[in-house]
Amino acid sequence: MNVQPLILCGGSGTRMWPLSREQFPKQLLNLAGEWSMLQATVRRLNGLPLAGAGLAAPILIGNEEYRFLMAEQLRQIGVAHGGMLLEPCGRNTAPALTLGALLARAGGDDPVLAIMPADHVIQDEAAFRAAVAVALPLADAGKLVTFGICPTAPETGYGYIRVGEPLGEGASLVEQFVEKPDQATAQGYLDSGRYLWNGGIFVIKASVWLARMAQCRPDILAACEVAFAGRQQDMDFVRPDQAAFAACPAESIDYAVMEPLTAPGRNSGEVAVVPLDARWSDVGAWSALWEIGDKDAAGNVFKGDVLAVDTADSLVLTSGRLVATVGLRDVVVVETDDAILVADRNQIQKVKDVVGQLKAAGRPETNSHRKVHRPWGWYDSIDCGPRFQVKRIVVKPGGVLSLQMHHHRAEHWIVVTGTARVTKGDETFLVSENESTFIPLGTTHRLENPGKLPLEMIEVQSGAYLGEDDIVRFEDRYGR
Repeated sequence: MNVQPLILCGGSGTRMWPLSREQFPKQLLNLAGEWSMLQATVRRLNGLPLAGAGLAAPILIGNEEYRFLMAEQLRQIGVAHGGMLLEPCGRNTAPALTLGALLARAGGDDPVLAIMPADHVIQDEAAFRAAVAVALPLADAGKLVTFGICPTAPETGYGYIRVGEPLGEGASLVEQFVEKPDQATAQGYLDSGRYLWNGGIFVIKASVWLARMAQCRPDILAACEVAFAGRQQDMDFVRPDQAAFAACPAESIDYAVMEPLTAPGRNSGEVAVVPLDARWSDVGAWSALWEIGDKDAAGNVFKGDVLAVDTADSLVLTSGRLVATVGLRDVVVVETDDAILVADRNQIQKVKDVVGQLKAAGRPETNSHRKVHRPWGWYDSIDCGPRFQVKRIVVKPGGVLSLQMHHHRAEHWIVVTGTARVTKGDETFLVSENESTFIPLGTTHRLENPGKLPLEMIEVQSGAYLGEDDIVRFEDRYGR
């Protein structure tokens, strides 16, 4: 048996604003520990008891916008990936999994897929690995295995799984998937001991998933097959055909396959569930981060530079600046460079309404942070005013910006640390620490870091228009 991890990296995490943005969603954030949620998901596979099975490098399925961020985060933890499938648009989890299964089978193998969302927190990783070990032989034998989270409260925000006939080693057949309940029904589910939360983690053989898609949703399968057949690949990035995938119906794994196979009176006995009691959270809102966090004597969870006076049962996160609170109860405070959220912890779901209003107003705070990551490094817009903008730019060793030109602005570059190789028109020259150069409006130019240390510089832009869309690219190593 070969095991192929599939990491589902989609979703924008709007309920985790202002830390989560469209170009830097929650799965790329360090919210619950040393590692980002994506890194923690990949590392969770370390030490998996495979009983002779082989573990392939993970395939990541995500958005074009943050492909280099995903690759960089895996590089930081020393993990090679088995390819990145870049969805041209969001179509929910069933098409994403179908593309992943097609890629996993492209070389002629038929692995067991370990399908994991990249934005879950699992604190007891040993329990998770034990549950995977139970699921693998069931999936290899043809079962579609899901993990059921052992409930700790009558939660109304999750779907539930009703447990059926035992299969051994704690696993059971799924009797039925049920929708999110009201409070009284959820309490009944908890009291009965027969229900688990539907956590969205699956272990399924690739050929089995594709066969069940052909049975339950042949329209989705057909669209994905056309999109995959028309794929293009550059570096490690696999891009399905955009038009074919855009025509694919959007559907979740549960609605497309799991629920039809377990519908009352039509249950095929193919879907199994393994209980998972591993201190799991999908971190769907800031309140979830408070619930799983390490609390002080007053019930607070703090991260960053926080000074609290007479504050209790609150979550306060700061990205850099000091945040001081006085006389607060049950609040969430999240500070970033360009936005601050202050909310009642019991009404935190309404953060999505804030994001909706920002989008309607065309505000940039929904899309990206002040610090913007690029494949060559990052930049931070530290000041701006009429006809000028100041950026701090860091280029990683070997990083190369595109050969480009601007119609509306000139740029002054001052090197703070490292050495820059600058192309300006027909010239190419080095600029060292405490030296500077000037790029006139309309001049073709490029910035590179030829050294072994990060290049840090200050860029002062001046002109009538300073938007990022005033870039004409002639060459770009990263295919943008």
